Amino acid sequence: MLPWKRVLRPFAALLLAAAAATVPATAAHASSATETSATATSSSGWNDYSCKPSAAHPRPVVLVHGTLGNSVDNWLGLAPYLEARGYCVFSLDYGQLPGVPLFHGLGPIDKSAEQLAAFVGKVLTATGAAKADLVGHSQGGMMPRYYLKFLGGAAKVNALVGLAPDNHGTTLSGLTNLLPYFPGAEELLSTATPGLADQIAGSAFLAKLNAGGDTVPGVHYTVIATKYDEVVTPWRGTYLSGSDVDNVLLQDLCPLDLSEHVAIGLSDRIAFHEVANALDPAHATATTCASALS
Repeated sequence: MLPWKRVLRPFAALLLAAAAATVPATAAHASSATETSATATSSSGWNDYSCKPSAAHPRPVVLVHGTLGNSVDNWLGLAPYLEARGYCVFSLDYGQLPGVPLFHGLGPIDKSAEQLAAFVGKVLTATGAAKADLVGHSQGGMMPRYYLKFLGGAAKVNALVGLAPDNHGTTLSGLTNLLPYFPGAEELLSTATPGLADQIAGSAFLAKLNAGGDTVPGVHYTVIATKYDEVVTPWRGTYLSGSDVDNVLLQDLCPLDLSEHVAIGLSDRIAFHEVANALDPAHATATTCASALS
């Protein structure tokens, strides 16, 4: 093995370990959940293609998982929360790499956006709805913007709600700044896990995504961030600029909330309450620390 590759191995491991903070369960849990996903989600009304949106909630909600997540584990908290409130809820897997089960969101993000486009079309056909609402965690809150901007998604989506999305990339707490010191590291990362490389602050993908403005007309954007985010750094890079954007800091809603990158998407009911407000602003109620009990 070449000396630089020997040095790169632990560095790459650090990158993957940092990115793995978006995984909301252990591998064993993921395996079990994925194997039973069809039964579990259908029986609860989640991914139930016979579900028809109600007058109160006329749009289906599509949940978009984060890097190294999947359609089940990332949503064991939020999907039942929304389904219990009368929404038709769906989730997809995207960004799969050959030979890598369970941990998705690693493929090229533009291709992942194509998978999202196909899935939204499937959901709209099944439900008969004209538009869907999207809720994404981490990469799942950023990737849909490519679909909205370049793949015709703006005509099919009413709102995008992002939970700690890396809209302007991440430095992974400074780790990505070390890449230039390891010859071949960036090429290796781009080849092996393009979905990770695309999320590095300053990447060509992000330059294209954010050129000409963060948003597109006709879509309502909500970003829910946490100042304790250790994966999307600096955390203010989650925020979007635009005329129809609501940027929310979790700690402004509840100063006692200590949720970091994983918890905001997995189990934080204060964040969940704010998601529900974003999906139905006409009936929104104040989100406070007491929302954790709702």
